[in-house]
Amino acid sequence: MRTERNLTRLDRVFARLDREPERPAHIDVPKMSRHRVALLSATLAFYLAIVWLIVVTSWLVRLDWQVMFFRPYQQWPEIHAFLDYYVVLGQRGPTAVMVAAWLGWRSWRQHTLRPLLTLGASLLLLNITVGAAKLGMGRLGPHYATTIGANEMGLGGDIFPSGHTANAVVTWGILAYLASTPRARRWLSAVSAVVSLGVGLTTVYLGTHWLSDVVLGWAAGLLVLLALPWCEPLIARAEVRILDLRDRWRDRRTAPSPVLEPTRAGSPAPPAPVAVPVSFKPRTAPQDEEAPAARETVTAARSPRAPAYLAPGPHSARSERTPVTPIGSRRPPHSDRLPRGTTASAARPLTGG
Repeated sequence: MRTERNLTRLDRVFARLDREPERPAHIDVPKMSRHRVALLSATLAFYLAIVWLIVVTSWLVRLDWQVMFFRPYQQWPEIHAFLDYYVVLGQRGPTAVMVAAWLGWRSWRQHTLRPLLTLGASLLLLNITVGAAKLGMGRLGPHYATTIGANEMGLGGDIFPSGHTANAVVTWGILAYLASTPRARRWLSAVSAVVSLGVGLTTVYLGTHWLSDVVLGWAAGLLVLLALPWCEPLIARAEVRILDLRDRWRDRRTAPSPVLEPTRAGSPAPPAPVAVPVSFKPRTAPQDEEAPAARETVTAARSPRAPAYLAPGPHSARSERTPVTPIGSRRPPHSDRLPRGTTASAARPLTGG
């Protein structure tokens, strides 16, 4: 009897991912709707109201000092060790690496660069807006406060708004922003809200931020998430250009080397190579002295004295030249031959009897 194995939750997740071999067509890209514009405007008004309450040293500044004098880290010291690690969820470096790893895997599975490009755009907006606000307002933190009851603005600090809180809102909220289904978006929004709220309160517990810093950090991170749909056209163009460059580079690497085809009948013949004139110089005595080593070996085997017909001298007429061969006949001497002018009878011996 054959039984089927019960699929676990992890098996069902991987089975669902295997059905996505290419970029899904049902991904809903958020747009700048009226509801989102209204929420963005309300958040921006809340942001400016918090800044104004701190500038005029209102009741919010007095609340900051009261929380600071309460010293939560002394009231509940047993959770201090845990919160020291929990606050890392708001640090820009570790959280960006964790979220980028997940979004990179998702980009590879869905064959799209939108998750990574959206994360990069959100972090860029966060660094520009929060960094400019920190340097512009220059508020000192609780550990460096100088005057009790003062707002500590314009003194060269960099803690207003809270960077940990804003980074937690953006980094974990980008997962909800990129969710492919409404249900996943609701769950991830709740998780990111809890994490960012816990990170902000942890900084107040540790005494590194005022309470108003955390409130303004929540507003700053939410403004970045609400403004992301305005960056979607730029993200889409960047994705097209990056993929186009990748395809060109891949085609350039896989392009075959050019092969010369044989000339067909009736086709024009390739141009003949152009002959380059080469001038030859006559040999002179110094060049003969600089002959190669092989020629020197051959001449060394010969007589060191040059023959008479190679001796240098002035040119003269043929009749005036002296013979260059030895005097006498060129034939070798023979004993049975006589010189010319002698008779054969006188030279021959008498035979017979």
